[in-house]
Amino acid sequence: MKQGAQGSAGTGGVERDVDLAVGAVRVPPQMRASDAARVRAEAGSGVRGEHTHSEVPIPRPVVQRASVRGQILDALRTALVTGELLPGEVYSAPALGERFGVSATPVREAMQQLALEGAVEVVPNRGFRVVERGARELAELAEVRALIEVPVVLRLARSVPVERWAELRPVAEASVRAASSGCRATYAEADRTFHRAVLSLSGNEQLVQIASDLHRRSQWPLVGASAARRRADLIADAAEHTALLDALIARDLDVVRGLVGGHFAGRS
Repeated sequence: MKQGAQGSAGTGGVERDVDLAVGAVRVPPQMRASDAARVRAEAGSGVRGEHTHSEVPIPRPVVQRASVRGQILDALRTALVTGELLPGEVYSAPALGERFGVSATPVREAMQQLALEGAVEVVPNRGFRVVERGARELAELAEVRALIEVPVVLRLARSVPVERWAELRPVAEASVRAASSGCRATYAEADRTFHRAVLSLSGNEQLVQIASDLHRRSQWPLVGASAARRRADLIADAAEHTALLDALIARDLDVVRGLVGGHFAGRS
């Protein structure tokens, strides 16, 4: 529990200690000193789980800020997949904030997350540069994904009941429709959804999360890739989803082995 400023009985003490807490009752910084004193007294008296007029809910702006940051992060990820954010270009948080109609703060926070994921890099006093990706990086990501996913799918092919595989049919078909639309962002989400659904049958949430992060990184477009080639790749990739599911339902382990191996080896 964070400690408040020494002797902060007055208003100044409440303003300095924005995270002040007594027991399980948190004191938001915008409370008047008199309200804060009542909350402390009630917390110290052992009252728990009872509503009083002095209780103040979590400030709404905090929730809104987190929500906006998440929405901006999703929008930026989509822009990366579609190529709207160009590799090698530098984008400032204020400029992107103006485009999205928000302040620079949630954009900057979202960009920091993308920097952790390797999608962008920080350019001091300028903003964030979209990382330029080549075929070698994509091949390396495919190799790592294969090392993780292929053994798991082969193990699941021997142990998961056929009816569980059949339940994934709508997910595979959704990826085919998304690929046919030609929209990279739409297919990227459908593609990740299918792979997550398959790997989730392992019951290993850590594996699912790591594989999903690698998968997302592999979906960023290469520099100079043509739109026609990208759409053809989407359609071929989705077709492998349905073929794999057919083989899993048929318990044809040889076909499963060939499909899961080729699914990653064919990336270029």
